[in-house]
Amino acid sequence: MSNLESIRAKFEAFRVCVVIPTYNNAATLGGVIADVADYTSHIIVVNDGSTDNTNEIVRAFPSVQYISYQKNVGKGWALRKGFEYAAEKYDYAITIDSDGQHFAKDLPAFIDKLQQLPDAIIIGARNMGQASVPGKSSFGNKFSNFWFRVETGIKLPDTQSGYRLYPLQLLKKIRFITRKYEFEIEVLVKGAWRGIKVAAVPVAVYYAPKETRVSHFRPFKDFTRISILNTALVIITFFYIKPRDFLRMLFNKKKLYEFFREHLLAPHHSDLLKSTSVAFGIFMGIIPIWGIQLGTAIFLAILLKLNKALVIIAANISLPPMIPLIIFSSYKIGALWMGDHPGHLEFSSNITRESIRTNLAQYIYGSITLAIMAAVFFGLTTFGLLKLFKRKSILAG
Repeated sequence: MSNLESIRAKFEAFRVCVVIPTYNNAATLGGVIADVADYTSHIIVVNDGSTDNTNEIVRAFPSVQYISYQKNVGKGWALRKGFEYAAEKYDYAITIDSDGQHFAKDLPAFIDKLQQLPDAIIIGARNMGQASVPGKSSFGNKFSNFWFRVETGIKLPDTQSGYRLYPLQLLKKIRFITRKYEFEIEVLVKGAWRGIKVAAVPVAVYYAPKETRVSHFRPFKDFTRISILNTALVIITFFYIKPRDFLRMLFNKKKLYEFFREHLLAPHHSDLLKSTSVAFGIFMGIIPIWGIQLGTAIFLAILLKLNKALVIIAANISLPPMIPLIIFSSYKIGALWMGDHPGHLEFSSNITRESIRTNLAQYIYGSITLAIMAAVFFGLTTFGLLKLFKRKSILAG
């Protein structure tokens, strides 16, 4: 059996199809279909309201399954329609753009990865460092990769590639709302939230010269849509997904042990990084940004590459029972900054933020000072204890 015959057999065995969304790419569509046809006959073209001769081009390939509608809606909608149709016949769909940017020769890489990870979304990671890649594409990819990691905790080399393999039956359980380019971000994030693994395989990419390149991406409108989607996803992440995952972990002994070992013991993190993470968490838990302390702490912990688990735990120093003590201590320390006119506050469990509004400046100065002092104290204490435990472990060994 030849190599091509073996690949075609795998497409059959794994029930894989190729979905090609297209909009006014008549110049390249025929070549893309012909190249893909060397590897599989299970091809679905989705015509997203093209006004060129796309219909005639597709009719030249009688075996191609064809979905077409008159109004141009967006790439995301074309993919959703393609998935909806394909899920009735197939278990997996590989999406490839119709502009000739991707190469059919990389299809076997997806099949090989599928054999290793049968329930994963697999992304064809492009080499974004090559000279032909437009600057806006490189920036957009880095931007997307960053926010995807914030929203899911997963690091990927290329979250904007349209060359992907999707597990169709798992996606059927997810509700999507976007219809344009931002769908390719939504499907990744919501898939990861559902526990679907996300992996990558390297693929080649071709960017036509600027004067002949056809792109339907509208920088201002589409980037704005993507930014709005990321904003919504980040809010959902910090106020629902992260707390949900944490609660699930608490009731799962295996995950709780893995969390403790990976994030708290964190053998790959230095003692300095761990103690810095504790100090930063304490600082964020005390400074006067009530309501957004934890979300801000997590975001900055990711940005600064700290131990997120230790930051979150330390930031919870501002749990309700501790709030009166923190406010009172902040208020008293703030008196040092007020010269001859400090405010006065009696300590009790009834201390609230409202009770200090009359001397807000004193509280703000004091809370920042307390946050720094507590961060230094707990950071140094953690560093010392880690060194002590390591020393005892060595002596015991």
